[in-house]
Amino acid sequence: MAKIKIISVFGTRPEAIKMAPVVKALAAEPEFDAKVVVTAQHREMLDQVLELFSIQPDYDLNIMAAGQSLTQITCRVLAGLGDVLAVERPQMVLVHGDTTTTFAAALAAFYQQVAVGHVEAGLRTGVKYFPYPEEMNRCLTGVLADLHFAPTEMARTNLIREGVSPKQIQVTGNTAIDALFLTVKEEYSFSHPELKTWDWDRYRILVVEAHRRENWGQPLENICRAVAEIAASHPDVAVIFPVHLNPKVQEPVQRILGNSPRVHLLEP
Repeated sequence: MAKIKIISVFGTRPEAIKMAPVVKALAAEPEFDAKVVVTAQHREMLDQVLELFSIQPDYDLNIMAAGQSLTQITCRVLAGLGDVLAVERPQMVLVHGDTTTTFAAALAAFYQQVAVGHVEAGLRTGVKYFPYPEEMNRCLTGVLADLHFAPTEMARTNLIREGVSPKQIQVTGNTAIDALFLTVKEEYSFSHPELKTWDWDRYRILVVEAHRRENWGQPLENICRAVAEIAASHPDVAVIFPVHLNPKVQEPVQRILGNSPRVHLLEP
């Protein structure tokens, strides 16, 4: 019997983390011919995750370029993935979440009349530009998708309200939890020297990550001040904050938290 060919497409670190368990599960099933395409929308941070989960992409579109616009990202994904789909002719393309890669990959699959499966489907704010561009990326991907893998019952309800048939929706939970389970099974050593020397039994550890566009400006400053207050008022708490490389994240985080006690600002 011919195998079902499924291509998983992702381009950013969060997508890679959440798609890693799906990629692993598909590869373990003999009835699937599973392939991976990365767009490398975030090159360095994506490569970290690929190495962590031992994922070797079958195709790397390598679209990352300094200062490129959302339009340029979309066009490059459409062109690159269109060529891959024309050669591979899969039965389904799997995309994740709400990035520009997500929407462009779903559109490329539609143009080739290939079915789309949307992992982490149905998340909504109901506000067109919040978050931007993620809200419209996931809404438009939802229109193009044939199967919707919703993380929660609320996400399922959102999709049904939009006219999606319940038969096309599966509530799967959040694959980030599966990624966590995969990670804790392994024995990893830290590459960052500061973490290698860390006394993990001395403190309660608070991990902070805040980079999304809707947090830029005053919201991010508020987050940083809250973190500083927590660290100052709880001497048994240490904070690990991997700081996104975007200058709009780096500047306020370094300015507000750079000298805070027990707050460790690391490269992502």
